[in-house]
Amino acid sequence: MKPLTIVAAGAVVVALSCGVAGAQNGREIRQDRKDVRQDRRELAGDQRELGRDREAGRSDEVKLDRAELRDDQRELREDVRDRRDDRRDLRQDRRELRRDVRQ
Repeated sequence: MKPLTIVAAGAVVVALSCGVAGAQNGREIRQDRKDVRQDRRELAGDQRELGRDREAGRSDEVKLDRAELRDDQRELREDVRDRRDDRRDLRQDRRELRRDVRQ
């Protein structure tokens, strides 16, 4: 085969493999977005529960609610970080794809 044909075939293979990686990153981003929304709902529910327990004067329940809030906030931070990392990976994959196609 001619060198130009080999290069073109290689570019197609690279583009297809990066497209698959990009699709995977896209799914991960959607899942992370869903996780963040769920964590925010849980956080809001725990805050409401904390308020109700405070009003009712249940100090033991307040301590448990605060612990749940801390856990939910930690999970939210982790999910936001994951989403940011996945978006960064997707952008990097797209840059690499553009660079490989140009070569």
